[in-house]
Amino acid sequence: MSTFWSLWIIVLTLTNLVLVLWVLLANKKVAVRDDADPENKTTGHVYDGIEEYDNPLPKWWFQMFILTMVFAVFYLAAYPGLGSWKGLLGWTSVNQLEAEQEKALESYKESYGVYNEMSIEELAQDPRANKMGARLFANNCAVCHGADAGGNFGFPNLTDHDWLYGGTPDAIKATLTNGRRAAMPAWGSILGEEKIAQVTEYVLSVSGREHDAAQAEVGSKLFLQNCAICHGADAKGQHITGAPNLTDDIWLYDGSPAGIRQTLRNGRNGVMPAQGDKLREDKIHLLTAYVYSLSQDFE
Repeated sequence: MSTFWSLWIIVLTLTNLVLVLWVLLANKKVAVRDDADPENKTTGHVYDGIEEYDNPLPKWWFQMFILTMVFAVFYLAAYPGLGSWKGLLGWTSVNQLEAEQEKALESYKESYGVYNEMSIEELAQDPRANKMGARLFANNCAVCHGADAGGNFGFPNLTDHDWLYGGTPDAIKATLTNGRRAAMPAWGSILGEEKIAQVTEYVLSVSGREHDAAQAEVGSKLFLQNCAICHGADAKGQHITGAPNLTDDIWLYDGSPAGIRQTLRNGRNGVMPAQGDKLREDKIHLLTAYVYSLSQDFE
């Protein structure tokens, strides 16, 4: 805050306090009296037959106002309320928040801390840990991946064995902590519509669907030249790039011929937001175990 605005707030605040005090003291005494009629205790204001009396404030009421003014003076001295004045107690909202967070962390150690030393594989088979993980998932992940973790258009299904960046405990935790940013480039301006159609036919062929064999043969060469670096020469995808497997029947986006052409033409840019700055490490540990459990077949 600049010096000008700090002084402006200080002057405005103190001026208002002084004016309020002046109004309070001015109403302590009787201001109007009719010398010709000493018994007349009205101000002379009449409205609808109702006369306004000129009585002083009740003593108890006046004393409460005075106590309020005294409190205001001590409050403004102790806490930041006058421009850039930090207050004698050094209180800040940030300090209070951090103190409350520290207190909350201590109380959470009993519920979350007990799981910190357990491995993801162990937690994934612990019913109580999974119940806590399910609540964390519902609050933070279900809006994109669905309440059942079955995924939505552009958001992966977490209950199968198909993983863009790997389904190991370490890979899942890395995804949750740091997030992921996919980048499927747009090929429309590079390949043109004819070549995009040929690559589409090749993609249809490797996933075992009806396709144009002649077009697919040409598309295979284009795929090796432009797509294999991410999806692999066998089109089965790579975890290191996050490129999906194109040989199965699992599609993150539309897997129809028109949908594949749309993806090739305009590209895709999926984002998995990082949770490391939102969730504590112990919560991410539990959430990792829950997500890992969704794709496992425990006996």
